[in-house]
Amino acid sequence: MIQMILPTSQTYSLEAETSVLGAVLYDPDIIDGVVPKLEERDFYNAAHRHIWNGILNLYRKNKPIDVVTVSEQLNQKGILQDVGGVTYLTQLAGSVPTTANSIYYCDLVKSKALRRRGIEAAEKIRYLSEEREFEDDETFLTEIENQALKIRPKVSGNIKQLSESRYDYLEYLLEKDDFIYTGFKGFDKWMGGIGRGWLYILAARPSVGKTAKAIQMGLGIAKQGIGNVLFFSQEMTRNQLFNRMISSLTLIPANKIRRKELSVEELGEVEDAFKKLEKLPLFIEDASNISIHEVRAKANQIRRQYGDISAIIVDYLTIMNIPQSPGQTRSHAVGEVTRTAKKIAIELNVPFIMLAQLSREGAKSLEPRLDHLRDSGEIEQDADVVELLWHDPNDYHREGKVIQSIIAKGRDVGINKFRYLFKGWCQKFEELEG
Repeated sequence: MIQMILPTSQTYSLEAETSVLGAVLYDPDIIDGVVPKLEERDFYNAAHRHIWNGILNLYRKNKPIDVVTVSEQLNQKGILQDVGGVTYLTQLAGSVPTTANSIYYCDLVKSKALRRRGIEAAEKIRYLSEEREFEDDETFLTEIENQALKIRPKVSGNIKQLSESRYDYLEYLLEKDDFIYTGFKGFDKWMGGIGRGWLYILAARPSVGKTAKAIQMGLGIAKQGIGNVLFFSQEMTRNQLFNRMISSLTLIPANKIRRKELSVEELGEVEDAFKKLEKLPLFIEDASNISIHEVRAKANQIRRQYGDISAIIVDYLTIMNIPQSPGQTRSHAVGEVTRTAKKIAIELNVPFIMLAQLSREGAKSLEPRLDHLRDSGEIEQDADVVELLWHDPNDYHREGKVIQSIIAKGRDVGINKFRYLFKGWCQKFEELEG
């Protein structure tokens, strides 16, 4: 059973509500500054909600707003007397000597409304936790998160005249941290780094090196010291990732580290390398079957506890926990995950690097294409950049496997190709010319 909210001074202010409504009725010219700030549900008093709704209807029809027109609007709906009649509307308009503080009162009404919605969400979450049955934990968590999201106000755009935007734009151009370098110099020079707010898809067939490249990108970003890097690994444990990182740093063969066949001297090298690693702002989560909502929650937790985030990396997309509703296609379910990943990138102002598999059809042709992405349609649509890795058996290098990198989609950056030498024995990528 959901309990009723007990009103307190923290959850509503009738004085602020009457001040807002009175200011609009007294001086309708302020309405343009008030409408983007308030929703009907922000008013605690039912009569005030009706009055605000009447004002909004007139505003949307571009009709005059005053005591007479609002009264007529409410009378047509048969609720004029319910709100106190013309007498109450007249009192509202006469109760405000000045509109100078109207925005302050708007903000106060909104602030109180947020606290009411917080209590409502808490009560609903308590009800869901105690009395509702769910198919599985993921469905339960999704419903809980949906309740929490209802607290947030609807976001209005921030419209500005061009003359007001010039200095903001110039400041934006002078800011150098909009793009984050990966440590691959040729790639970074061409692309300018990976953009904040981007969803970056890194895709390949198995055993081509996508995890190794993602690890190297993560280390490259972490070395800049501009924020925490979050690496979500679903196929390898934390120690398996450490094996690869240590091998790439020390050039001790990865198999030798995995088999623990290290000399005393090599153990010293490993310890020195790990001391360097532990100074990096890098967090590793090695839980399998993770959901995109868990990624968001972990990222917010890290940001609160340890500060800004510079990148999120998930290895990999299609083995995540992806709920599928009855009648929903797999492609659409995957699309919901990539759309949420893009939202997280924007919310946290970070690049979200998500690894993905290429379909078996992609193995039949030499050079992969965007439509070789598994469940590709919506992934391609949501991504800002899609990088496809593949190995051409005719492209040989004596020191390792040559990996072709195709930037198959590059919103605002274009498409391009790069060549890397992948030294699988030490899990390291090196850029090649041409």
